[in-house]
Amino acid sequence: MARLIEGKALAVCISERKGTKKHPVDCIDLKINHGIVGDAHAGDWHRQISLLADESVDKMRSTGIDLSAGDFAENILTQGVELKTLAIGTKINIGNAVIEVTQIGKECHNDCEIKKITGKCVMPTEGIFAKVITEGTIKAGDSILIEV
Repeated sequence: MARLIEGKALAVCISERKGTKKHPVDCIDLKINHGIVGDAHAGDWHRQISLLADESVDKMRSTGIDLSAGDFAENILTQGVELKTLAIGTKINIGNAVIEVTQIGKECHNDCEIKKITGKCVMPTEGIFAKVITEGTIKAGDSILIEV
């Protein structure tokens, strides 16, 4: 039997250049075969959008480091969804858009600022990546619905 997971988007972020932190914006526009309009990581590939749970960021905050939305280069900071447990292929409804999970975790870059400061980073094990299935706009506060 399917169950419904509900959460929300706490922040939406972009970066204009690769290799930099992302910064919060009012909203992000998602396009099929592209990803987020205006984000440096947009393109026709499987990692168009990155998501990280605020609960994961809290683990790093507990080390005493002050962290803000986008510091892990995540496009969408979520709350209430244990992202790392979602299966590849899971559809996520956020605002009026739909994205599909394509990858769990990633290799952390050696020049990762968070890793330099703390010696570890949560994005490699707890961040996820997705591609756009249904175009739309997402803003902070939008609900997240996932049927699993």
